[in-house]
Amino acid sequence: MNRRILFIFLAISCLLAFSTTAEGQYPQVPVSISTEKVKIGGKVFYSHIVLEKQTLYSISKAYGVTVQEIYDANPSLQTEGLKKNAIILIPVKTAASGTAAAEKAESAEAAADRSEKMSEDTEGRRPGAEMKSPRRKDREKGQDVYIVHTVRWYEDLNVISIKYGVPVEIIMEVNGLTGRKLKNRQKLRIPADLKAYLMERNASAGNETDKGQESDSGSDAGQTEDSGTDEPAAVPPARTKTEVRATLMLPLDAKDGTGSESNMDFYSGALLAARDLGMEGTDVDLNVYDAAAGTPNLSLLKIMMTDVTIGPVSKSSLSALLETVPDNKYVVSPFDQRAESLVASNRNLIQAPASVATQYENLTDWIKESRAPGEHLIVVFEKGMRESAESNAAETYLQASGQQYSSFSYSILEGRNILLPLKGLMDSGTVNRVLVISESEAFVNDLVRNLNLLIHENYRIVLYGPSKLRSFETIDVEDYHNVNLHVAMSYYVDYDSPEVQAFLLKYRALFNTEPGPFAFQGYDLMRYFAKACTRYGSGWGEAIEEMETARMLQSDFKFRRYGDGGLENIGIRRLVYGPDYSVRLL
Repeated sequence: MNRRILFIFLAISCLLAFSTTAEGQYPQVPVSISTEKVKIGGKVFYSHIVLEKQTLYSISKAYGVTVQEIYDANPSLQTEGLKKNAIILIPVKTAASGTAAAEKAESAEAAADRSEKMSEDTEGRRPGAEMKSPRRKDREKGQDVYIVHTVRWYEDLNVISIKYGVPVEIIMEVNGLTGRKLKNRQKLRIPADLKAYLMERNASAGNETDKGQESDSGSDAGQTEDSGTDEPAAVPPARTKTEVRATLMLPLDAKDGTGSESNMDFYSGALLAARDLGMEGTDVDLNVYDAAAGTPNLSLLKIMMTDVTIGPVSKSSLSALLETVPDNKYVVSPFDQRAESLVASNRNLIQAPASVATQYENLTDWIKESRAPGEHLIVVFEKGMRESAESNAAETYLQASGQQYSSFSYSILEGRNILLPLKGLMDSGTVNRVLVISESEAFVNDLVRNLNLLIHENYRIVLYGPSKLRSFETIDVEDYHNVNLHVAMSYYVDYDSPEVQAFLLKYRALFNTEPGPFAFQGYDLMRYFAKACTRYGSGWGEAIEEMETARMLQSDFKFRRYGDGGLENIGIRRLVYGPDYSVRLL
């Protein structure tokens, strides 16, 4: 009996020890409920951004849904798995929804998910594995270098073409394909160096024209910028080999770790842009400097040999660099809005992010374009903030537009008593357009609350505001849809666009991770300014105002001269929250 009791005691001790170890090895990552909702096909979903180490199980538990329901809303998860920074749809569940059945489904799905991942690992289907090994083997044999790709059941030639950046026609040519149909696990040879392959093929064929045609098919379909040519008329249009010397200054190894990951994302996006440009015939000679310790000390010779400099990031580092850079060499401020103040005194500074003042200018134009005769316009200020730079800019733009409007200001403490005076400025028989001049989350929250109360009294309201409003976490996104929020955005990614989807496939294939906002910005800036260099040559900085608005992946670029100073971006994206839970990019 004593021996049996001892055995039970030891068994329980082992179980407790295993439980503690497992918990230590696999810590639970908290899942926060998203404030973003979308309506698709009559159903309402949360728009959830996946954080590192979150699992389908933990996400399903937080939202009160089953793993299968998440799979049903996101079919691509079955093949691609859950990835960091990916955006997935979560069905909105009612309070009456049960959980017992969900837990059973989750358990079964989790087991199936583990089984599928083990199967994929056994078959060697991890991203990137098949890209590296064949290259080494080919080099050892001294043969032409090819990547051997094993076709997966969900892939077609278009997907494989985007993954490797090789045109479909070239893949078919190399593999002797007469049709586009592929078989699961079919082996395809992909040229590892497309330029080398084209040069060798064209040399043997004696037809240099084919090179330009094949390069065309490898470029990004749907890019909105005009490829253009350099100024001299004697230069033939497009596909002429050009070279751009670009310098990138980023704090990549900051000692405190602040922003290092974001800057690496930016660098990765810039690298992908340089790669795409190279495949289109523009060679980018990219020099990268770590600006973690401040402004890199570059010689005048290096500065003069650079066509475009992107960075450094901070206002102080930019100011130090501008003191040494000649006036004919332009410097691009990549994403710090505080550097806007340097534009007025530095003619060779280009401010890439659109400022808050520019957002209000665009909102003013937007209201004027949309406003019908008889509609009311109410401009709401936070009391005590009327003299801020943003408020002054907004009122200046409103007065210049010639629009009639009513001003209304109050403090948060007065929020419970403003309903009647605010109602007095409105008309229940027409649309009432409200422009909020504030980036205070508490103040905007109170205003939106009051506007929703007026909507329940059948007032028709359209609210306008800057991009900051989208980052507020204490405001229910449903309230934004109720007030038909119109937002002027410096950055916004339309994940439904073909250009963005192509970028995502390429980025995942190259870096085996999801791109963040800084990766999109790095790609946009490198591509836009390199194209400007190839179009206008060394005088691109003076000619950039002539370029039409460029619709990039995340930003719109349209630059204008700030008085006698530098160039500022006035490209703005307009976003509308519809009453049907839609979020539309105009």
